[in-house]
Amino acid sequence: MSRSWAEFLGDPAPASEPETGGRGGWFRRLRESLATSREALTSELASAVFDPADDESWERIEEALLRADVGVPATVEIVRRLEERRPATQAELVEGLEEVLTELVSPAGEARLGLDGRPSVVLVVGVNGTGKTTTIGKLASRLAESGRSVILAAADTFRAAAEEQLEIWARRAGADFVGSERGADPAAVAFDAIAAAEARGRDVVVVDTAGRLHTQTNLMEELAKIRRVIAGRLEGAPHETLLVVDATTGQNGLQQARLFGDAVDVTGVALTKLDGTAKGGIAVAIAHELGIPVKLVGVGETLDDLQPFDAGDFVRALVGSDG
Repeated sequence: MSRSWAEFLGDPAPASEPETGGRGGWFRRLRESLATSREALTSELASAVFDPADDESWERIEEALLRADVGVPATVEIVRRLEERRPATQAELVEGLEEVLTELVSPAGEARLGLDGRPSVVLVVGVNGTGKTTTIGKLASRLAESGRSVILAAADTFRAAAEEQLEIWARRAGADFVGSERGADPAAVAFDAIAAAEARGRDVVVVDTAGRLHTQTNLMEELAKIRRVIAGRLEGAPHETLLVVDATTGQNGLQQARLFGDAVDVTGVALTKLDGTAKGGIAVAIAHELGIPVKLVGVGETLDDLQPFDAGDFVRALVGSDG
């Protein structure tokens, strides 16, 4: 039986201050993080009285969605579905928009995981600077909190500080660590980590990889090799291939998802740096255009700022409802 990340990681971890802890505290942080996108979206919607028979009203909606970085294809689809609902008032328009956005991201966001094997393997990929290693560290800590034993594999064998950084996260999370000499074969590190997990009875192997531009063909081929070696070492692995996307990059993140997906069959996105300057509509674009679910979101630097993606919470935070 497969499960979701929410089931794997449990409810939102409590924050240090009681008044901001739990699910309510998480939603407040999410709203704050999506402030820029929400303002871009709601300011246009509220700028004039909505008239369903007026082409300018629909043009304002299109402009608002594009400002929130939803992208052209998703915007066209959203407006089409809204027109079919025939909202007569501003309130009906906003309500319809929430429902349509939730429809677009919900099937992807609720995708199941194949993380019931032992060990389960999570391959983490992405370009430089997206917060990939930090996301892995937070994920390892959350997995440990949920009672799962973890091995972190440092398959980024080229960046001088990469292995050291990951080893620090492993110690913080109480996870095992598998590394290698600098310049070693990254695929061999992943292979060794799976062997270690089997020998030690560990639950989850999380494999870090070198950050690379999605346009670097040779490095993308290397990434595909890592995935092949993992698949050859353990049937069904990797059970999850997470692409870490920096939300502030907007539509460039969509292109990253498309090309990484072609190279290594990405099964989910971890959307990071939702920090108030983020273009939150990119979650809608990735889910709609590529069919790749956003599975995790990060809104800050603390461990509890990495949470499973919840479509309802995300859309309420984006559109502006109090939730």
